[in-house]
Amino acid sequence: MTSSIWAGGRYDAVGDRIAHIASRVVDAAARRRPLEKATVVDLACGTGSAARAAAAAGAHVTGVDVTPELIDLAAQRAPHIAWSIGDAADTGLPPSSFDVAVSNMGIIFVDPQRQIAEVARLLKPGGVLAFSAWVRRGGNPLFDPIVEVLGPPAPAPFTPDQWGDERIVAQRLAQFDGVAFDHGDHRWEFESVAQALQWLRTGSPMHVATFERAGTAGKDLADAFAATLQQHTGPSGAVTVTSPYVVVTATYRAS
Repeated sequence: MTSSIWAGGRYDAVGDRIAHIASRVVDAAARRRPLEKATVVDLACGTGSAARAAAAAGAHVTGVDVTPELIDLAAQRAPHIAWSIGDAADTGLPPSSFDVAVSNMGIIFVDPQRQIAEVARLLKPGGVLAFSAWVRRGGNPLFDPIVEVLGPPAPAPFTPDQWGDERIVAQRLAQFDGVAFDHGDHRWEFESVAQALQWLRTGSPMHVATFERAGTAGKDLADAFAATLQQHTGPSGAVTVTSPYVVVTATYRAS
């Protein structure tokens, strides 16, 4: 997870759209542990949707993200929250200092072994982990055109959508009790195919980086996205793409 990718485009163009999932993450954590006066860390916080939701519930919140530009945006929106620039898997924060750790589509991009070790280090015994992850189910109109034009990504030791696989998650969270999964669907909605393409090319950081990487194949990539998105267009011309996700919660069991 590099600063350059997430600083490109406008992360808030994504973060604001998925803020409702951040609220679900925080609500799920609160069902396990009341957040009033709790210490909460929002890992890979982006512009801080989950951090703000936790603070609104009365928690004392620290938000951590590796990208300075996103921390700057987060601090502008919520100066009352403690913001820190740092690796979500190596925060430098004191050990056993948090009642709750949350993340909204953030830690799924971090090396899982390092990330879980850091969560275990940060949480107090009996502390709560709650995070969201995208679930791979069938085709993905926001990703498949990339594979069609640029080919499949290089093999990687881990991928974000592994956090949407309940079997893998259960294995990774062996130090935690009561691992639970709450599934939902997010709707990406745009007024038109043209607006969706504009969002992909100038808003969503990961897509902006992909278009930059595409170089001269950028037009072919845009055409592939347009053709795919056209299949998700209603009578009014509006585009709706549904992305399944899961909110995972667990309670840390100190060894």
